[in-house]
Amino acid sequence: MSRTGTTDDGDELLTRLEALTAQARAQAEMQRSRVELAIALQRGMLPRDLPAASRLHLAVRYAPACQGLNVGGDWYDAFALGDGRIGLSIGDVQGHNIEAAAFMGQVRAGLRALASVTSDPGEVLARTNDLLLSLGSDLFATCTFMRLDPCARVLESARAGHLPCVWATADGKSGVTTDEGGPPLGIQAEMPYPVTRYELTTGGVFVLLTDGVVEGPSLPLEDGLDQAMRLAGIAAVAGMDVDALAAALIKGAERVGHDDDAAVLVVGLDGPGAQP
Repeated sequence: MSRTGTTDDGDELLTRLEALTAQARAQAEMQRSRVELAIALQRGMLPRDLPAASRLHLAVRYAPACQGLNVGGDWYDAFALGDGRIGLSIGDVQGHNIEAAAFMGQVRAGLRALASVTSDPGEVLARTNDLLLSLGSDLFATCTFMRLDPCARVLESARAGHLPCVWATADGKSGVTTDEGGPPLGIQAEMPYPVTRYELTTGGVFVLLTDGVVEGPSLPLEDGLDQAMRLAGIAAVAGMDVDALAAALIKGAERVGHDDDAAVLVVGLDGPGAQP
């Protein structure tokens, strides 16, 4: 009995398997390259330096998604305004890919440019919203923009569909902001964004974050915000360095149960006896 047909079938099967393996490797390499490009693009758009002011401390953390293409949409920013105040922003672009990272860069650049014209947080968000709509993109972004006056220790905040912030004071109080906010940027034109005023108390902290820090399959948003609030409260009472608080918050992002970007921006004010 001849075995030629069986041998030929086996060779053909091996050839097909080799082709499929090569194709899978090529696709995996392409995906890895896209992830690396998105991470590089993302990191390149985050600020290298943070503004400084007497007794004021800023700390930031960013952790990209470690698997798949769930990277590219989150950002934080902090920059000096022309009147001595400081602009702060944090946000999240819908989608996680190179396009989202590029759109994030447009949002961040738009916020900075418009803040140089008018630093009122509500006006900054309203104008950025209209600018993004004029670009004709299908993407949108949630965002919080704040104007900080280091001398008066006042934070003025406006939200565009973004998560609330977390705050804590040195006397043991803590909470989550309850300001009204407006819709995400890039969805509907001529939308108002109400401004809420907060006082940054001595020894207190104010935390801006993205949902990758506090929400996921293993951690509902309410529980995640409670967790962040507890960490902020402990930090404020103990006089913990804002950098240590930012590190603890980004570490807690590992508990949310999904692969997503995570960004944190912490604002803190030293007590009167702190060393310069």
